Amino acid sequence: MTTRIDTRFADLKREGRAGLVTFLMAGDPDYETSLAIIAALPKAGADVIEIGMPFTDPMADGPAIQAAGLRALKAGQTLKKTLQLVREFRKGDADTPIVLMGYYNPIYIYGVDQFLADAIAAGVDGLIVVDLPPEEDSELCLPALKAGLNFIRLATPTTDDKRLPAVLANTSGFVYYVSITGITGAATPNATRVSDAVMRIKRHTALPVAVGFGVKTAQNAREIAQGADAVVVGSALIDQLRASLDAEGRPTSGTVKAVTSLVSELADGVRSVRRVAAE
Repeated sequence: MTTRIDTRFADLKREGRAGLVTFLMAGDPDYETSLAIIAALPKAGADVIEIGMPFTDPMADGPAIQAAGLRALKAGQTLKKTLQLVREFRKGDADTPIVLMGYYNPIYIYGVDQFLADAIAAGVDGLIVVDLPPEEDSELCLPALKAGLNFIRLATPTTDDKRLPAVLANTSGFVYYVSITGITGAATPNATRVSDAVMRIKRHTALPVAVGFGVKTAQNAREIAQGADAVVVGSALIDQLRASLDAEGRPTSGTVKAVTSLVSELADGVRSVRRVAAE
């Protein structure tokens, strides 16, 4: 079964360029503004959109994404509303892949079977659930794959060749390589080390490799795009969003533009790197 994610990465390969994957938290700073920003991302240059599912204990996330999740929860965002957000997005965009990213607890409470059915009906293409290791694949990964969703796994600098096959076993869509050890947004990745790591992963899988954590500028994005199939940016976009809010944390007339302007810069950086299409 071919998903929108598979189609998009095939298109990128044909175009001879890396993709830009953008991450934002659903419902940050409120539902309406979040929907307006996400709806504007493809035109700004996003090739794949990751949407965070707000959770009270996001252990892998740095301060920016943690704060975004808390803003969203305070504004009343729920998992049901996150699926509604995707449904609304799909009314205007049938092609851009949507990946939901987060933690297992809210999905478990929602009910796995119900969640998968509702996610597919809403127009979700893939899941990244950071606290479910391969040993727990029967919980969500295998049911998600069976239902037709991609299940995207994280590989890190500490994922050695012995561990990598287990990480990749039921992964589909793409592999998300975490370019630094630690939490999101904490440091800037080293492009040479990243390129070497991507080559190592590709010895184990034919899947595209997207690289994230720490990419903040168009220059960072350009450097990473030289060795990766896609560049993932999250914390930098959320920082832009937060800086555009008023003193009470409410959106302003410049909030949507603050995010999409940076997305356009990042997209220009990524797209400036031409790659051999038939690699």
